[in-house]
Amino acid sequence: MNANSDIPRVVTATREIAAPAARIFELIADPARQPEWDGNDNLAHAAAGQRVRAAGAVFETSLTQGSVRENHVVEFEETRRIAWRPSEPGQRPPGHLWRWELDPQDAGRTRVTHTYDWTELTDENRFATARATTAERLHASLDRLADLAEQG
Repeated sequence: MNANSDIPRVVTATREIAAPAARIFELIADPARQPEWDGNDNLAHAAAGQRVRAAGAVFETSLTQGSVRENHVVEFEETRRIAWRPSEPGQRPPGHLWRWELDPQDAGRTRVTHTYDWTELTDENRFATARATTAERLHASLDRLADLAEQG
């Protein structure tokens, strides 16, 4: 049996946020805002003007350790869903995915689900980092996102 077989490869966290879905989605879909709510404390900077508007888009972020990631948007529905696969610049994504799903409860409340999925990750050098992405870290992102969105 593989030592990694009992480790969940899909990690999810959900929280209700007291803000409209459009306000929350804007914070997620604008990469320049992402370092403000990143619960992994992994994102250092993203240039302005990269607001995601469709699947197929690619946005770039700088990580806290100094490297750069290209993020390939693979799912997109305005105010409802966005998902991307990060990669080294110019490289094929190695198989992990970040997803955000927004479910409006009413005009001022939104249920937000954040998922990290590394079921397709094959690069064993990345497994330790993938395993370190826990539900607690996803909840930290949700909490920070809620603080920003609820401020209006």
